[in-house]
Amino acid sequence: MERSNESSGNFILLGFSDRPRLEMALFGVSMIFYFLAVTGNSTIIFLSLMDPRLHTPMYFFLSNLSLLDLCYTTSSIPQLLANLWGPHKTISFVGCVIQLFAFLSVGGIECILLSVMAYDRFVAVCKPLHYLSIMHPQLCLQLAAFAWLSGIANSILMSPLTMSLGRCGHRRINHFVCEMPAIIRISCVDTSRVEGLAFFLAIPIVLVPLTMILVSYGYIAAAVLRIQSAAGRRKAFNTCSSHMVVVSLFYSTIIYMYMQPGNVASQDQGKFLTLFYCLVTPTLNPFIYTLRNKDVKAAVWKALGKDRSLPDAGGHG
Repeated sequence: MERSNESSGNFILLGFSDRPRLEMALFGVSMIFYFLAVTGNSTIIFLSLMDPRLHTPMYFFLSNLSLLDLCYTTSSIPQLLANLWGPHKTISFVGCVIQLFAFLSVGGIECILLSVMAYDRFVAVCKPLHYLSIMHPQLCLQLAAFAWLSGIANSILMSPLTMSLGRCGHRRINHFVCEMPAIIRISCVDTSRVEGLAFFLAIPIVLVPLTMILVSYGYIAAAVLRIQSAAGRRKAFNTCSSHMVVVSLFYSTIIYMYMQPGNVASQDQGKFLTLFYCLVTPTLNPFIYTLRNKDVKAAVWKALGKDRSLPDAGGHG
């Protein structure tokens, strides 16, 4: 009977249920970080739309990143909070599909979007005189659309294949979210084809963008070394430092999370890394990009009705 209900029954997200005391602490911490993530990323999107000083390629891509972070946290954290608060750890089949689709989509989009942002920084540092003519609005829209469509296409392909794997009545997912490795682990059939396809798609979705990021920063490093003045080097570093920090957080978490063997200890580590990736990183991103940025500070004061004209920061974050 359970087998016939595989496509309609609820799943049980075990999450951190083996650590009841930890659940209460995680509930409070997650609630705070979720509020900060939603507030910070919504603010970035609002300011990027409303303030003319932020109508630049960098903030256009940053607002796309903020929208991604909002989608990511909203698809997983409310369910996590509900499961941490109450004794029931269930999620509907449809809810699980939505989470899986969101995770696969957002992960793919972010990989490509970060490479696009690296190219934007490459043009800003290596070809500053031609920056606006190269990074024109039409190209920015095309690059952003390519990132979104590629990530969504990857998810449209992989989500149904993952959810269609036979589970033989297994409904207990050893995670707090429906992500692909956790769903594959409860399958009772051969998953090598699905895993092989996922590995194959990781080449254009993950490895190619990472290569482009490394190449872009290789050219940026060479250009910075040719700058004679310390002030010029510092300006170039400030242009790229925020993006480098975000790229490091994103890829180090993803690579470590998916390169671990399938033992229990690594599964527990995977839960905390996933929590970091879908909660802490989206919270930190707005602060990383805007902490020292005069344009954003000026936009905030203007939005609060206290317009304070600050020296032009050149759009650098």
